[in-house]
Amino acid sequence: MTVNKRHFLQGLAATVATSLIGINTAWAKSVQKLVLSGEEWRRRLSPARYQILREEGTERPYSSALNNEKRSGTYHCAGCDLALFKSETKFDSRTGWPSFFAVITGRVGTKSDRRFGFVRKEYHCARCGGHQGHIFSDGPRPTGLRYCNNGLALKFKPRTS
Repeated sequence: MTVNKRHFLQGLAATVATSLIGINTAWAKSVQKLVLSGEEWRRRLSPARYQILREEGTERPYSSALNNEKRSGTYHCAGCDLALFKSETKFDSRTGWPSFFAVITGRVGTKSDRRFGFVRKEYHCARCGGHQGHIFSDGPRPTGLRYCNNGLALKFKPRTS
């Protein structure tokens, strides 16, 4: 198998970027990585979205219009447009953030978050590394998981047919 210089450099950049922020890269080898500079992200995102996606911030609970979204469709990363969740996996967790019990396979990576004195599992978009939220084990069947997502980290695309 031959690897051209461009693909080699893209792969190297993605490996360096994900290792710098400590994301588990065992997932999603098939997703092409998007690596941009901080300045490019600032041009692409609103200040609020930048703070959540690039600086691992959290929006206020009950502030997202996506909490009340009931249509069929998919939820995409607001940073790079990668589809992360299907509407069929969304549920009302009564926590104030859009919540899902399953992610589209291979679309997120995880890392440990110890910022509050205990360990939580944080998840990020597999393509751009954008912070989405945290995973908890208090979700509904069949997975028992709750992907607690920042609404500003997502874009909803309704099903068209």
